[in-house]
Amino acid sequence: MSHPPAEPLDNSRRIYPLSPRDLTEEQIAVTFAMTSRSPEPFDEIATRVTAESAADFNERWVVGYGHSSVAEHAVLHLAVENVSRLACDTLEDNRLASYTEKSSRYQVIDPGSFHIPTELDAKPSLRAEYIASCRTLFDAYHQLLDGVLHDLRQTRSQRENERDSAYSLRLRRLATDACRAILPAATLTNVGITSNARTLEHAITKLMSSALAEEREIGADLRDQGRSITPTLVKYADHNPYVAQRRQVSPQIERGPEPDEGTRVTLLDYDRDAERKLAAALLYRDGQPYADALAKSDAMTGAQQRDVINAAVRSIGPHDAPPREFELVGYLFEFTFDYGALREFRRHRMQTYLSQPLTVANGCAIPSLIRNAGMEDTFNGAIAAAERAFYTLHDHSPALAQYLVTHAHLQRVLSRLSLRECYHLFKLRVSREAHESIRQPVIEAMRQAVAVQPELFRHLQLRDYPDWWPFPTTGPNNPA
Repeated sequence: MSHPPAEPLDNSRRIYPLSPRDLTEEQIAVTFAMTSRSPEPFDEIATRVTAESAADFNERWVVGYGHSSVAEHAVLHLAVENVSRLACDTLEDNRLASYTEKSSRYQVIDPGSFHIPTELDAKPSLRAEYIASCRTLFDAYHQLLDGVLHDLRQTRSQRENERDSAYSLRLRRLATDACRAILPAATLTNVGITSNARTLEHAITKLMSSALAEEREIGADLRDQGRSITPTLVKYADHNPYVAQRRQVSPQIERGPEPDEGTRVTLLDYDRDAERKLAAALLYRDGQPYADALAKSDAMTGAQQRDVINAAVRSIGPHDAPPREFELVGYLFEFTFDYGALREFRRHRMQTYLSQPLTVANGCAIPSLIRNAGMEDTFNGAIAAAERAFYTLHDHSPALAQYLVTHAHLQRVLSRLSLRECYHLFKLRVSREAHESIRQPVIEAMRQAVAVQPELFRHLQLRDYPDWWPFPTTGPNNPA
């Protein structure tokens, strides 16, 4: 039996948005999810997905059967205002989200802009000491600003053709950048968040499992706001006993000898056979089994392995990332740097970092502009008052004591960085535009990594090469 010729299918390419103005985030998520079982185009599927059916779908498949990836298609934008920087650290401790926070480098922080924990309401004497300590730090902050600005006007001349307003702004930014070191973790901040529903649910769970009332309250508020946008996708975010146990702050604290001032960096471990493994990974893209690529790499001389590696990055530009194969080898560092630098360092979310609870036990770093202005006594006096209050509060609650740690106090963090992330971190944080408290530790980390495996960094593009750089350069961003 003959059949009439079939109508040709329209397989022309289509690329178009599904607008959140026309569909809810949950409807968009379900529309994308249904393509796995429905042959229709997305816009046709969308006409059949009502808000009610989207909620039913999510209850059944996302909540009931654990298909959580569907929630990644629902995107939320949330504004969070007047939360402590300590709580903001927990809120931002997620790889797969985007955050933009109020900058203390470019803004003068108003007096009284600090969080007062509700846990202290039942402890009036502790509450009074806590508030007095925060006020001392904020008073010192504004005194330091005046002193540093006065010194800068004497030592930094106005540039040729620089307007008075631009000159004043430049000096103020230098001053605020340095003087923010005295601000405590209790300082209030604002942050804008863009996150998918799956990541937000994870963030809410961490917050609601915190030992701090502020963080639990933020988690509950985020859940309420998230439910207004994606009612089912963040519906069950709640306190998690396992997460809560992992987030407990130890009551123990080292009160040993007087701590040393200054940042420290130690390269604890690295891949000794990185060139062998990296060459094999690059050969793997030729289509052979990994065992064969590794055997081929093993048969090479060191120079031949380096030729394979150099070929992959020789033409890399200043804004390019090295290939993904560079993620298979890496370095384990322990950094000790101030809390302000730690907050910037955590923004490199592709690394694996392990932070300790905030403490004053490791000493603090005094910004050079404060030293130059002769304001050390003001700085040290406020720091000493904060440390006394920290230890008093720590005896009552180690978690609450973290609010009194200043941005100048040194913190330890363990960091596992892939070679690929090293390229990104070093390129961004060793430039002269980087903040001094993070720039110097990262330069030292780079020096230690380059010292043990220089050839892996031969083609690293930097805006400013240090004097010890082992390879010739023909100019900025251009290794010879």
